[in-house]
Parts: sequence; structure tokens; C-alpha cells
Amino acid sequence: MTAMIAWWRAAVLCAGLVAASSCFAADVYPDHKIRMIVPFSAGGPTDVIGRLVAEQLSAAFGQQVYVEDLPGAGGNLGVETAKRAEPDGYTVLTVSTGFIINPSMYTTIGYDPVKDFAPVSLVAASPNVVMVHPSVPAKTLSELVDLIRANPGHYSFAQPATGSTPHLAGELFKQKFRLDMVMVPFTGAALAVNSTMGGHTPIAFTALPPAIGNIKDGTVRGIAILAKQRVVSLPDLPTSDEEGVPDLESDTLTGIVVPAGTPQVIVDKWHAAIVKMAADPAMKAKLDALGFIPVASSPAEFSGRIKSEMTRWDAVVKAAGIHMD
Repeated sequence: MTAMIAWWRAAVLCAGLVAASSCFAADVYPDHKIRMIVPFSAGGPTDVIGRLVAEQLSAAFGQQVYVEDLPGAGGNLGVETAKRAEPDGYTVLTVSTGFIINPSMYTTIGYDPVKDFAPVSLVAASPNVVMVHPSVPAKTLSELVDLIRANPGHYSFAQPATGSTPHLAGELFKQKFRLDMVMVPFTGAALAVNSTMGGHTPIAFTALPPAIGNIKDGTVRGIAILAKQRVVSLPDLPTSDEEGVPDLESDTLTGIVVPAGTPQVIVDKWHAAIVKMAADPAMKAKLDALGFIPVASSPAEFSGRIKSEMTRWDAVVKAAGIHMD
């Protein structure tokens, strides 16, 4: 009995020391620079959001949060690098929806989005948009469905990156209405938009930010926002629901995760700073202008979104037969 009591006292003491150690870590964190890995090239939407977060949190923490772009293998290179980092809060990862979708597409992949990372917060969401060349007679999404059905194999759609949510939104559109439509992949949203602007691919699915300028100036015609609500930057563009085509909503998501095992107090500190950033009217206005919707979900909410998106897009990937090596 005496031995058992001693064991429990030791266990309680140990738990107290661990808690005290964690609290101390939170009090002094951060005491040097923080590396933010962005698994894509500079200038893309994930990099843009990552740099905005880095700038704001550098000021909030009093230590530099610096961005390191590590593109390659559809984002997998940077993600796998972050996975191997020490879980001490000094390496964070800015992720897009590819982080969630790639495990469904790649034959072999070096990370598990759920097991290998702890979610901090979803930072911003950019709804995807459907646009057409001005010569396309369809003015609404339902009219576009009828047009493609009446001309099987005639119409093609551009998408910015294989496995991106704009690509999968186009595949979902095809699957939902059993459309005979050719998919044309590009290596960037600007190229996809330019192809549609030039009439080479009469339809395009992209995230909103790279399409805003062209939709506003009429070089392409916006058909619908794939979202539940209209967006501030294009208030006259209807949603897919308003166009009579429900269940097509899709976002290009951007969030922050850290390697699994990072102390919860550090995760909470990052989340609190992101919540404050998202509430800043100036930041909201900046994101609105870029075509992003600011979000500051809790770690638990972001975890749930990761899991639900994995399930949803896994079904689309399998139905479309998309494979990457």
C-alpha cells in the first residue's frame, strides 16, 4: 500500500511538473525566430495568406515569423519537411486544400493530415468560381449544363492544377450532371484564366482571387460563385444555389497546422493571435479585396473540416480516376 501511495504521489508530481513546464514554455514562447513553411511557390494564394499571417504574427509575438517557400510534388515536399520538424512551435506550416486531397491522389505519400499534424486554425477561404469566354451563349450555370449536354465532347474546361479544388469542382460538375466535357490542366490559375480569355478553353474553374480582375473587366464572364453566399468583391455574381445548381460549393482553403506533439499551449497562442488578426477591419478589407473570406476556426473546428473535406473529395477523386505518382 505504501508503495502504491508513493507511486501516485510521484505521478501527480510528474503531471504537475509537465503542466508547469508547458506553462513556462507558453510564457517565454517565442524567444527566437519562427519558420513558416509554405509548400508552394511565392506569389500563389497559399503564399499570399502565409505572408499576411507571418507579418501580423511577427508584430504580435515580437519575434520574426519568416516564410520559406518549399514547392514540389504538389505541395508534398514542403508538408513532409514540416512533418519532420521538431514539435516545439518554431516550425509551422501554411496549408491549402491540397494538403487534404493529396493523400487520395498519390500512390505513395509521406504524411497523414490527421495523424502527423495538429490543426491551429483555418485562416481564409476562397470560393471557387466558374467563368466562360464571352462568346459562350450560356448566362447561368443551369444554361451551361444544358449547353454542354446538347453538344457532347465539344466543350472543355481549364483548371489551374491537377487535384486542386477548382479541378475537382469541375470534375464534380461533370459527375453530377453526367456531362461529356474535356478537362484541360494548367500549371497555374493565370494560365487557365488566360486560356479561357483567349477562347481556347471556353470554360474555366479557378479560385476567385486570380479571376476577379478578368471578371470585372469583362474579358471573361463570371457564371457563378461556388459558395453559399455572394462575395463582397463581386456582389453581382450569383451563387451556384441561386443558379439552381445546388451542392457544388467548394473552397480553396488556407490554414495553419503544426507538427503533431506541439504543446497545446503554443497551439492556443497561435490560434488566439489568428483570431485577433481576423477581427481586424483592415485585414478583413484586404482579404475581401483579394477574394478571400477571413476565417478563424478553432483547432477542433479546423480538424473537423479537414476530415469532412478528405471524405468528400476522396469520392470525387476515385470517380474521376485521378492518380499521381
